[in-house]
Amino acid sequence: MPILSFSSRDIDLITGKRTMTIRKRWKRPLKVGDRLHCYWNPVSKDKEKIFEAVVTEVETVKFGQLRENNELAREDGFRDARELEEEFRKMYPGQLEDDTEFQIIRFRKLPVEEWEGKKIDEKRMITQRADILFESGKFNKSELCYTAALKIDPEDVYILNRLGDNLTRLGRFDEALEHYRKALMIEPENPYIWNNMAITLLNAERTEEALEASERTVKINPEDPVLLYWRGVILEVAEMPLKALECYEKALEVDPRNPELWNARGNLLSELGRMDDAIESYNRALEFALEDERGAHVWNRKGNAFLELGRFDEALECYEKAVEMEPSSDVYWTNLGVALLELERFEDALEAFNRALQLNPENEDAEILRDECLENL
Repeated sequence: MPILSFSSRDIDLITGKRTMTIRKRWKRPLKVGDRLHCYWNPVSKDKEKIFEAVVTEVETVKFGQLRENNELAREDGFRDARELEEEFRKMYPGQLEDDTEFQIIRFRKLPVEEWEGKKIDEKRMITQRADILFESGKFNKSELCYTAALKIDPEDVYILNRLGDNLTRLGRFDEALEHYRKALMIEPENPYIWNNMAITLLNAERTEEALEASERTVKINPEDPVLLYWRGVILEVAEMPLKALECYEKALEVDPRNPELWNARGNLLSELGRMDDAIESYNRALEFALEDERGAHVWNRKGNAFLELGRFDEALECYEKAVEMEPSSDVYWTNLGVALLELERFEDALEAFNRALQLNPENEDAEILRDECLENL
């Protein structure tokens, strides 16, 4: 029973968009007709079967040929043969010579009912993988997974909504709205889908339509602080600050210990020139941000509040505690860099942004801010 493992790089394989992989030749090489049992991270705690397949074509090639074949590398999901070579040398350290043999394996994914081994809920598995990628900010990859899950069940409201969120993050607003509308045809009184639609319309600069959608949300559920918060945000953009303030204050009546709501109220009061009231709101935000638990995210939120107040030394202290507790967060390192940048400690800020980009090369904020640091050195 040949077993193959896949990772985030192989999303195209998992979703069925790609049906080819290249592996180092085993002692017993694969042949046409072999059944493949494919897993996600089989050596980790997250071991999870993702599909079974049958080999339809197999070809043996040498490593020297692979590292000169850009077309084949791209078919296997790499940018070019150079990237393939770099990745394979990481996968097989000290094992590769030009005559080392690999197999190009083409396969056909099997429907779950034809599996030999334990069956899985394929839609659930793909959706969970999409959620993980989405929360990690890997929106191009999560879109592929949500789309694949939606093919299994085109009327799943959760997937339609999440795919709408995903497409919004990618700036594809019309496609996002199409998915929200499909979801609302199934659940027309779901206020959270209406709210997501309103946010997308706002991002698309269709403010009047965003106002209409957000009004629908609070009519359906007038007491939800999240919906009231977003209603306030949209009203601010629509230049209706007093109505926005009413929304924030109504939300605080329901959820009076919410630091984000106090912070939003403070920002709006600052815009209105009511600085004493704004400072009071910021103080409440800081007070409640520290109540839940003294975790890294709390120090980060406290730092954000100090940053809003222009108290950069205090913000820096908070971010330093956040990265000390959770050094693997590129967001915390980015925020640390922002505080250092505001304090004109450009070399230290550059180091912080570089750490953020090492952790997450797709962190656009850190990349832009790093360039700003370089301009000041």
